[in-house]
Amino acid sequence: MNNNTRILYAVLFVVGLIAPAVVYPIFLMKALCFALFASAFNLLIGFTGLLSFGHAMFLGTAGYICGHAVKVWGFPTEVGILCGVAASAAIGYLVGSLAIRRQGIYFAMITLAMAQMVYFICLQASFTGGEDGLQSIPRQSFLGVFDLENDITMYYFVFGIVALGFWLIYRTVHSPFGQVLKAIRENEARALSLGYDVDKYKLLAFVLSAALSGLAGATKALVFKFETLTDVHWHMSGEVVLMTLLGGMGTILGPTVGAFIVVTLQNYLASLEGWVTVITGAIFVLCVLAFRRGVVGEIAARIKS
Repeated sequence: MNNNTRILYAVLFVVGLIAPAVVYPIFLMKALCFALFASAFNLLIGFTGLLSFGHAMFLGTAGYICGHAVKVWGFPTEVGILCGVAASAAIGYLVGSLAIRRQGIYFAMITLAMAQMVYFICLQASFTGGEDGLQSIPRQSFLGVFDLENDITMYYFVFGIVALGFWLIYRTVHSPFGQVLKAIRENEARALSLGYDVDKYKLLAFVLSAALSGLAGATKALVFKFETLTDVHWHMSGEVVLMTLLGGMGTILGPTVGAFIVVTLQNYLASLEGWVTVITGAIFVLCVLAFRRGVVGEIAARIKS
């Protein structure tokens, strides 16, 4: 990491610390949760070259499990989050073990099919509340000291989780493991010829991406105190693809920027109801035409040139 990158991350960290004094905390927490979700998805598509159309199953499953653990089982907040992450990682392992046997569109279709199965399970299961969703999830406290019912305290809790997740993704990408993932993305046959167990690396990347997506989902459920079928619907899987491509696939900050753009549009254009999707799609088309590498990818390319 060079000095300019350190300065950029330090500035962003400081901005994150002072942001709730200027912007509505609930909006910020929603954007941060989706930023982590998009970054986890980018770890799979941007650095491993695997396109998943079913990542919403990890987001929603963790939200339901975390909410149920905290509300019904009475688990502490941090334990509830770990339960959600563990559930998503387990599903990630099962789905990944099946999906990595195929490539390209076949891989994407398997993940979509499995995600639809999870959706219908969540629709029928009693503990999820079905179409009504899981309501009144308590925030409780963190480590028995910090009251998470307070929105400002909850914001810093979410900010810490997202910062930790972002750091883990950064370290993964810049580790020897991350370099192998990039090699698989660029030329899987060559990576295989060099002696790497490609399927093992792809499965590890898939499980890590699923676990981080689950972390985002569990945190989001606590922020809003409810979990619904929206988070396991295929629309959510498409939305995270949009966020990643809009911000810049294969970049560290791109998915975060894309998530903030999409969440901001949804928030401030909510009064337009159905037109939100149309406007978001139009902006996406314009960005693809003007910024083919995504917003962050295009800026980085121009700085290098």
